Amino acid sequence: MLNVPSASFPVPSSQQRVSAGARSKVPLKPGRSLMDWIRVTKSGKDLTGLKGRLIEVSEEELAKHNKKDDCWMCIRGMVYNITPYMEYHPGGEEELMRAAGTDGTDLFDQVHRWVNYESMLKECLIGRMAVKLVSASKGTVSETKNEQFNGTELTPRYDWFQTDSTVTVVIYTKQKNIFSESVIVDHQENILRVESMLVNYSYLLFLELNHVVTKEITVHCTGKTGKIELVLLKEDPFVWKMLGQPLEGHKTFVKISSRGFYYRKCRLVSKTDINHNTKLFCFELPQGCHLHVPVGYHVYLKLNISGTDIVKPYTPVLSSLLPDTLSSQCNTEKCIYMMIKMYPNGSFTPHIDHLEIGDYIYLSNPQGDFQKSKVAMLEDVFLLAAGTGLTPMVKLLMHILTNVYSLRKLKLIFFNKTEDDILWREQIEQLCLADKRFESQFVLSEPTETWTGSQGQISHHLLSESLTRSKKESKVLICICGPNGFVDQGLRLLQDLGFSKEEVFVFRE
Repeated sequence: MLNVPSASFPVPSSQQRVSAGARSKVPLKPGRSLMDWIRVTKSGKDLTGLKGRLIEVSEEELAKHNKKDDCWMCIRGMVYNITPYMEYHPGGEEELMRAAGTDGTDLFDQVHRWVNYESMLKECLIGRMAVKLVSASKGTVSETKNEQFNGTELTPRYDWFQTDSTVTVVIYTKQKNIFSESVIVDHQENILRVESMLVNYSYLLFLELNHVVTKEITVHCTGKTGKIELVLLKEDPFVWKMLGQPLEGHKTFVKISSRGFYYRKCRLVSKTDINHNTKLFCFELPQGCHLHVPVGYHVYLKLNISGTDIVKPYTPVLSSLLPDTLSSQCNTEKCIYMMIKMYPNGSFTPHIDHLEIGDYIYLSNPQGDFQKSKVAMLEDVFLLAAGTGLTPMVKLLMHILTNVYSLRKLKLIFFNKTEDDILWREQIEQLCLADKRFESQFVLSEPTETWTGSQGQISHHLLSESLTRSKKESKVLICICGPNGFVDQGLRLLQDLGFSKEEVFVFRE
């Protein structure tokens, strides 16, 4: 899916979507699409070669199956026959062969951690690794194991107290700069799940409450002390003897990458045409859910298509770029907006486009590594976007205009094929008029004769003219997002123009 440029530029941690072990798609043969693979799994064919038997696999046996026509792979202690899937894999056979006959958990986590492989490969399941080898599998971490975070003294803890009408859960994170978006709360059918995101670690409270509370949950965060308070309203006013019964994973403190993805069911409340092939979807979070997607982060949407869970990443946007319009939209505390380009022959977007108002989709926890501190003291910010590469820029540019008081200049350079492809053109132009610090430049590669703006593609000449600082040696950040070819070319040009890797951040589609 992704192709990462040279290791030296930009910094390896600057990808939005995946880690530095990312990959590119390769051309697939006709009849080898995702939907074709789903049809194969439903055909009743024996994809394991074991005629329905499940076996226990030793390390020695796994190592024997390391060829393209006989390829087994272990992921999280389960062994799959990857051979039938080879020609259907968008990353190509070579990528799969890197883990042929071995434990591929580390490789999988680098590139595909969000993929629902259990659903995709369930018909290819050979069996389980021998027990003595599961515990030794490199890179696998039990979710119920508490990992150390710079010493046990920094491991969070929690407590609770009550009044006649409320129960308050207090989490002492022992970390500074804790905000509302650091906490994700899901309360459904008396199950309370609270995940606190602390730097690269996750602290989980997971309980079946002893008594019933309402769906109204209030979250308070004290950034300076790192204290999180959750206020629950009792349905019946009597004294609780216990908060609840712990469920699997309760009180664990592990790396975020080791915590499995958690999805909640969200209702589609509206979809609006943005242009000829892009729509704005509004999904409503369920009652009892507190979730804010930080600036620069994305989520995964999951749909069950023909019996297989298909997952795709998208960056939430604001409902509008215009401040006066934001307050008139649906409750932004409870809604997630997605700007999604429709691909008629795609494996995912035709299905999401066919959703009716009131239908449901599953939405994951936020993922990403962008830090707001990167823009806190900047003077100049340039956003280079191509097509739907605009999506991570939407919340970012509004955050910068609202919160970065040192800002002198914010410029969006937006690349598209035609005028019809420009997303939110009117809103962008109105925002330019509303804030003199913000300016936009539209660049078209296939303009009509009447187009008077910039033409062409990303180039040394265009960037050298467009990326002009407000003053010499100003503090600058350049963010870039778009198709892989666009991003890779942009990175090479920025390096040639003398921008350092610290001055560039990449959002990957």
